[in-house]
Amino acid sequence: MSSTEQMFLRVVESGSFKKAAEYLQVEPSSVSRKIAALEDRLQVKLLRRSTQRTTPTELGQLYYERVRQLIDDQAALEEEIKSGVSRLSGKLRIAAPADFGTKFVVPVIDQLQQEAPELSVELLLGSHFENLFESNLDVAVRICELPDSDLIAKRLGYNDRVLAASPGYLAEHGAPTSPEHLEAHNFILYSPIQARSDIEFADGSRHSHLKIKSNIMVNSVSAIRKLVLDGKGIHLGPRWVFAEDIESGRLVSLLPDKPLRSFPVHAIYPARSYLPFKVREFIRLTSQQLKPRTG
Repeated sequence: MSSTEQMFLRVVESGSFKKAAEYLQVEPSSVSRKIAALEDRLQVKLLRRSTQRTTPTELGQLYYERVRQLIDDQAALEEEIKSGVSRLSGKLRIAAPADFGTKFVVPVIDQLQQEAPELSVELLLGSHFENLFESNLDVAVRICELPDSDLIAKRLGYNDRVLAASPGYLAEHGAPTSPEHLEAHNFILYSPIQARSDIEFADGSRHSHLKIKSNIMVNSVSAIRKLVLDGKGIHLGPRWVFAEDIESGRLVSLLPDKPLRSFPVHAIYPARSYLPFKVREFIRLTSQQLKPRTG
């Protein structure tokens, strides 16, 4: 497969000549010239160029799908010929939420590299890697219901949640015995998004975010845990963050008869005919990390 076809794939997947050029470490003008030459050779317009985003024409989409298939088949063949279908090799680029990734993804990476020290891994922690193609990611972990897209999603498990507070805080402010009682309490929030989100229960009922009071917000799970332990308020967060503290009695799980809605954890990756063994193995091991259901 020529470099021009590789450039064409990258332009389609990134939606931009500039982003494709940055990835390929060439000048945008070079990408533009080669794509123009490809269109001249095929005598067909492959791309619609605009200031917002470059998209394939109908024939360009067909060309993209066939070329993508050829490259995937070639990669699968090379992997099989070089080392069989069960060898971990190359580079694996993963994105995951910061605290979740530290807790669950880092141990998976360690296990992968114990099996194959030659495997190179780059883990990007955060929630801002929305476009796998643009970020050149192999796989990303997301904790949410996923919208329809051109990506493939594999459910890994669930992220159970809990309302947690310290015994000291409850002794001073009283323990809520129903969702309505939460209005009288102070919450420690993680983000503005959480401040705008209702508390959702497993039975489908909600406690409106408009009824939540908070005097502190911090985007660090470890900092929130300390604040909750120090009696500064209630937090709604992943059960895995507070599980040991609840078990030891340092914290209390509130409204035990009113369980919260859990969110699915997915591995998402580009919709391609060929999924490298390293990605399949990462998905398998991460799924094992999340059993039994995490909180």
